[in-house]
Amino acid sequence: MVKTNVLSKIRSFNGINRPIYVLAGLAFLISVATLAKFNYITPLRFSDRFCNSHGSFEGDGYNIGSQMRKTIESAIFKIHQEMDDLKALEASSAAPSSDSSASGSMFRHVAFLADVLSLIQSVHMELPSFEERFVADHPLKQRNGDPGEHFMREEIKKYIKIKPNRLGKQNFMGANGTFTSIGHACFAMKKDLEEYMDYDVGEICNDDWRLAQKLMVHGCDPLPRRRCFSRAPQLYHKPFPINESLWKLPDNRNVRWGQYKCKNFACLASNTTARKGFFKCTDCFNLTHHESPRWVNRGEIDPETNQTADFSIQEVLEIKPGEMRVGLDFSIGTGTFAARMRERNVTIVTATINLGAPFNEMISLRGLVPLYLTVNQRLPFFDSTLDMIHTTRFLDGWIDLILLDFVLFDWDRVLRPGGLLWIDGFFCLKEDLGDYIEAFKALRYRRHKWVVVPKRDKDDKEVFFSAVLEKPPRPFR
Repeated sequence: MVKTNVLSKIRSFNGINRPIYVLAGLAFLISVATLAKFNYITPLRFSDRFCNSHGSFEGDGYNIGSQMRKTIESAIFKIHQEMDDLKALEASSAAPSSDSSASGSMFRHVAFLADVLSLIQSVHMELPSFEERFVADHPLKQRNGDPGEHFMREEIKKYIKIKPNRLGKQNFMGANGTFTSIGHACFAMKKDLEEYMDYDVGEICNDDWRLAQKLMVHGCDPLPRRRCFSRAPQLYHKPFPINESLWKLPDNRNVRWGQYKCKNFACLASNTTARKGFFKCTDCFNLTHHESPRWVNRGEIDPETNQTADFSIQEVLEIKPGEMRVGLDFSIGTGTFAARMRERNVTIVTATINLGAPFNEMISLRGLVPLYLTVNQRLPFFDSTLDMIHTTRFLDGWIDLILLDFVLFDWDRVLRPGGLLWIDGFFCLKEDLGDYIEAFKALRYRRHKWVVVPKRDKDDKEVFFSAVLEKPPRPFR
């Protein structure tokens, strides 16, 4: 009975249903070819064009291509299996009494499946492996060859190399691999970067933080990670408790002093030390006389304008009572602004670099959060997450206007609607003030405070500008 039913189905193929099978087979082949050309190849070739508006387009193309490959392999397996079953059935029914027309139909059926199989296999063979296309179509490979070949140091090559996921599919972050990045200026600072990456894996790193900071300041930022252990002070002592550390000079044993002119905190805090190695914040380590009064009361009043460029923390917090919780201080300093805000239950991250003195170590030893960051880099915060940004002694009249634009718009990105931007004592030449003012006006923030006073130590050629500005809501349109 089983053989009779199978043979009857085969006979029906020779009749009315045969054109349907043929059309279905052709439709399947056309679909496979279309998917192969559009869904797999196109996203890789045109990923640069669509990356801004379709963030996961390339990853989706890989998923479709991978699924299509599995589907084709499954179809090939099933056709092979069906052909083997038909051949076995033909062999078992090859008796002299069997119907010759049925045997001929079965032969034509097997031949048809063989033709379909050869076409599917030809498409399957043309599909490139994901790893080859993934690496070969990356922009760095297309335009400049392998970027790692620019360097001689093997550790740099290993770091820069694109690393596909081991499972051959997207990870939980939606990426098909890891693209470890370095700053574009690293290629122009090849000698310095190779010196920085010259170490023994698993051993102690060189004491080369100044070289690292030089690379960062000149645009080789971010730096590559290293596989060596950072140096620590030889006699590190546990830090002071938080109720003492905010306003007490740290233990000298907790800093590596080899790269500084001053070799202890007493030297940094002294008013008699002529050359400390830095000039932007010469008294910042003097916590008792210089730092302690800052931001507690309003600064000195200018006799001519009857105004001051130094606002107190209290008067700024009163602008938005109870709303300031987390913020950023982008300044040159030892964390005093963050310490004063901490006393008012506001968490401030202090972004600075070590300009001739251990600013980051000092901030950390006071029990505050340092962020080792140059002005070259995008802030590592998500959009609309900070209540306040404060800056002083950093963005002054030296800064290029285009760079200032990029910095201000990045600050706008991380400030939440209703957040405050506190420009604290920005100084520049009087003749340049108008240009800088226009840069701040371009944000279209609400003005809560806006003061310009002359800088008396510069023969009336420079001015101070201070402001407290509020980011508008800007609802989604």
